[in-house]
Amino acid sequence: MKKYKRNQRIGALMKIFAEKPNYVFSYNYFSEIFNAAKSTISEDVAIVKELVAELDYGKIETISGASGGAVFVPVLGTKERTDILNDLCDLFSNKNRILPGGFMYLTDIFNNPGIVTNIAKLISSEFANKKIDCIITVETKGIPVAILTGQKLNVPVAVIRRNNKVTEGATVSINYVSGSSNNIQTMSLSRRSLKENSRVLIVDDFMKGGGTCKGMADMMREFNAEVVGTAVVIETKEPNKKLVDDYLSLLVLNRISEKDGIVDIQPNYKLLK
Repeated sequence: MKKYKRNQRIGALMKIFAEKPNYVFSYNYFSEIFNAAKSTISEDVAIVKELVAELDYGKIETISGASGGAVFVPVLGTKERTDILNDLCDLFSNKNRILPGGFMYLTDIFNNPGIVTNIAKLISSEFANKKIDCIITVETKGIPVAILTGQKLNVPVAVIRRNNKVTEGATVSINYVSGSSNNIQTMSLSRRSLKENSRVLIVDDFMKGGGTCKGMADMMREFNAEVVGTAVVIETKEPNKKLVDDYLSLLVLNRISEKDGIVDIQPNYKLLK
């Protein structure tokens, strides 16, 4: 079996860690791939660990013992976090996104893998240490963000539907009040989508009054699940008081002026500290 030089192993390790973050790789796994002793692999991982920390890409955590291994936790540095947030503001603030009635066209952004990957980096970085078992979202635009955040955190995603589907099997349905319109709406989740007593992160694309996120949190009680965090890409400045208290938004939409062609949006400055 072929032997690899250290620089080759280091390059391969970086690729493996980056493609599957928050996954624990055993030293035996790497030993078989590179045809190298575990002691050699341990030295390689130590080099990668130092490099990742130096470049502010996140951190490599090592697990000691007979079944030892390593896991890459991609926590963003301040510069990369700031750059992503500013780029998102530039995208969302384009006046061509304004629709009649003061709405925004967002579908192309949330269907763009490159953009959504950066959004997922921000969210997963903020919740990397929460020991999450599952991502929860509601159809439809929040799904790409949830899927890629799940990939970064190495956890599955459960999608709450607006309507029951036969293919979902047995479901739990609840009524909730929309925070923006005060209308009664329904959401449902398949019993098979989420294990009871899970620790979940709620992810959504947009929050105005917070009714949808509150509805998802209420749904989690039906599964005896613990909501350990709520993340939304954009929140509106008004209403100031949302139906949920503890949440993280990436961007704050101050106002949309259809007449003046202005989309006033800014980063959540808490993320820039």
